[in-house]
Amino acid sequence: MTLSELKDAVAELGMPLFTGAQIAKWLYQQHVRTIGEMTNISKSNRQKLEEYFTIGALSPLDSQVSLDGTIKYLFPTKGGKMVETVYIPEKSRFDEQSSGSHDRATLCVSCQVGCKMNCLFCQTGKQGWEGNLTVADILNQVYSLPERDRLTNIVFMGQGEPMDNLDAVLRATEILTADYGYGWSPRRITVSSVGVKGKLKRFLDESECHVAISMHSPIHEQRLQLMPAERQMTIKEVVSLLKQYDFTHQRRCSFEYICFAGLNDTMMHAREIVKLLEGLECRVNLIRFHEIPEVSLPGSDEKKMESLRDYLTAHGVFTTIRASRGQDILAACGLLSTAKKGEMI
Repeated sequence: MTLSELKDAVAELGMPLFTGAQIAKWLYQQHVRTIGEMTNISKSNRQKLEEYFTIGALSPLDSQVSLDGTIKYLFPTKGGKMVETVYIPEKSRFDEQSSGSHDRATLCVSCQVGCKMNCLFCQTGKQGWEGNLTVADILNQVYSLPERDRLTNIVFMGQGEPMDNLDAVLRATEILTADYGYGWSPRRITVSSVGVKGKLKRFLDESECHVAISMHSPIHEQRLQLMPAERQMTIKEVVSLLKQYDFTHQRRCSFEYICFAGLNDTMMHAREIVKLLEGLECRVNLIRFHEIPEVSLPGSDEKKMESLRDYLTAHGVFTTIRASRGQDILAACGLLSTAKKGEMI
């Protein structure tokens, strides 16, 4: 609940409005697990709250730890489904004598069970769509994370298409960034999308969080083969929309680009990317392809990816090669799926 909703809820129960602010602090700053822990609220009011409400925090059902320190958690949802969430710690680039305050820890959260977009290269898409997560389901991935207090960044790059569950994603990011909530800067949050007509514009208008677009090919026909969503909103339409917004200051725009050998990693593709992104302040993240069953796409080798990176950067498109994390536990990009985990509930 937002602060205004908490105030409305307590008012209906005959409590003073300031009780709503007290509850928000207990929830989003103290992260209590029970209403009984809200000790500055009278016992009688706590009992009344317990009659109508629960905290809703649900602990992970399972976890897997990668050799590189990445942890994949399996969270239950209110609807009896499950989603995967990935915690990615990164060591500081500073010396080991430092306080460690520069360490980075990113949480990759899910917004749907499965996904409707059915991108050819993504295991989540093979699962199909099993439902939207509620705001509570989304926030619980942060609320109940054992490493919650170490987080520096959140990316909506787990299971699902954020624009396909936009109301819940916007509400979740509001609570994450509000003074009464987690108090995060929106610059610590990145929301990804394949590009959904109408929804992407609404997100750009209503949120200040970073945006990351799944490109994977700058060419319409080829992107359509990889990503059926290209039919509904082309990559040219996505970029044209993005050019209407200011990304020259703190808000960032980036493009995700999985590299497939001989398919989208040629110099022709590099030139088309430069042409497509001309005039847009952005960056491109090149991603290694992680093989999934029954998909015969070949991944690009390191030399080819470096060549693509160097060409794009030399032509004004800042480009990096993203380090793969958690591949051994199927936590890397495009590998999340809960299709075969129903027996755990």
